[in-house]
Amino acid sequence: MLQLSMWKRALIILLCLAAVIYAVPNIFYDRVERHNDAVALIEAGQDSPELQAERALWPDWAPSYLINLGLDLRGGAHLLAEVQVSDVYVDRIDALWPEVRDLLRPERATVGGVRRMPSEGPGVLRVAVSNEDGLQRALEIVQTLSRPMQTLTGIGQQDLAISIEDGQIVITLSQAERLATDDRTMAQSLEIIRRRVDEVGTREPTILRQGTDRILIQVPGIGSAEELKDLIGTTARLTFHPVVRTTSDANTTPAPRQLVLPSMDQEGVYYVLDQTPVVSGEQLVDAQPDFDQNGRPAVSFRFNPSGAREFGLYTADNIGNPFAIVLDNEVISAPVIQAHISGGSGIITGRFTLEETTNLAILLRAGALPAGMNFLEERTIGPELGQDSVDAGKIAALVAMAAVLVYMGLSYGLFGVIANTALMLNIAMIFAILSMIGGTLTLPGIAGIVLTIGMAVDANVLIFERIREELRTARGPARAIELGYEKAMSAILDANITTFITASILFALGSGPVRGFAITLGLGIITSVFSALFVTRLLIVFWFERRRPKTLKL
Repeated sequence: MLQLSMWKRALIILLCLAAVIYAVPNIFYDRVERHNDAVALIEAGQDSPELQAERALWPDWAPSYLINLGLDLRGGAHLLAEVQVSDVYVDRIDALWPEVRDLLRPERATVGGVRRMPSEGPGVLRVAVSNEDGLQRALEIVQTLSRPMQTLTGIGQQDLAISIEDGQIVITLSQAERLATDDRTMAQSLEIIRRRVDEVGTREPTILRQGTDRILIQVPGIGSAEELKDLIGTTARLTFHPVVRTTSDANTTPAPRQLVLPSMDQEGVYYVLDQTPVVSGEQLVDAQPDFDQNGRPAVSFRFNPSGAREFGLYTADNIGNPFAIVLDNEVISAPVIQAHISGGSGIITGRFTLEETTNLAILLRAGALPAGMNFLEERTIGPELGQDSVDAGKIAALVAMAAVLVYMGLSYGLFGVIANTALMLNIAMIFAILSMIGGTLTLPGIAGIVLTIGMAVDANVLIFERIREELRTARGPARAIELGYEKAMSAILDANITTFITASILFALGSGPVRGFAITLGLGIITSVFSALFVTRLLIVFWFERRRPKTLKL
């Protein structure tokens, strides 16, 4: 057991050195973070003497991986949002009305006139026909709009519920389709929120679905909850509409298939627009902050091929006519088409600040939220509170480590010093792995590290006690050490495997603080077993080969 081959010794030494090297940047956390931010800005083309000075705070050749600090340690914003999934029902049903009308138009001789009637709630389309004798025929035609569900939970079910009530055709989403729509809406909302948050470069946000229609958003390092709401709370639904006319009367009654929307930057000005957009934001592939011909902040955009084709055809046929750019039911700009725009790109102008154009570009690139959101809970956690948590965690870890070091040194002498050295390397390994995988350290995570410090020497205690027992049978030092490791190994593995299973379950089923605790606990178990079975053994081998003791006091 004491005869370790050279390749095993080299591998253990290299792993320990790598752990120390990759853990060191966390000791100089602020300096390395400023270096990383400066490098990112310089690579983005924003070079300056100040950024070069920030970059020089840490060598470029040295590892610069850092542990991401969670919301409770770094400060930031916390939001709990409720997604208005019923908005999607309304949009889906409203989009059906032109299809219903077009389907029934060839059957006018049978069904008579077709009208959309007021409905009693959102997501309900009521259609009346003037010829009651043709109502059943109209129902048969409209039922062709219903399609089989494509999800596993909806096998054999239709996406639309179509029936006759009070002499009218009533169309709603089926219950199975509503559930599937809810899931799609929540998944899309989560992805778009994550894209928007990632665009501003924040570290390791927590974005989780809670319940059927709520999303928990925690973003470390952001200034305030209000700033986070401005970033993600905007639906950012961008559409391009033909302008019918302008008016100063907010109560203007639009014609059918028209809508009245206010101007974003001109108070008292309203636009009457065609309800059907020519192109929409879903066809955008890029949006960037820019400047117009007068040097004012603007946003340039580019469509995908289908959007570019539609945009080009419309501009070619409507030179000299105004064209409204609508964002979340406000007209942000209504330029007059001066020429055929064939490249599928354009520019959005308005009374923007540079910061507003940057945020608008972020929102447009990330895509529109499928539904609006209500914020049920919002909190801003200041960095001072986070620093207090970091300081308290440091004190707890140092006190725990000092107590363990003293106990092991007094209980096992030289072997206790060897176990203490392995413990130091064990902590370095945990920090190195967290840094390399981009893990997030939270206050419960610190608790997991403190617990690891106490548990890490358990394996060494088992090994040393087994060595003591072997020494009592008058075996020589080498044989006693060898048998101590052999007989303690099964107990060490059994105890740590069961604990690791528990940590895995906590990680898989838990969320937020529970997962933070599970990550550091699980990593601590792996590094503790490695340090106990290999690092301490290597150190003992080095000591034994140098001293060759005839007796062993333990």
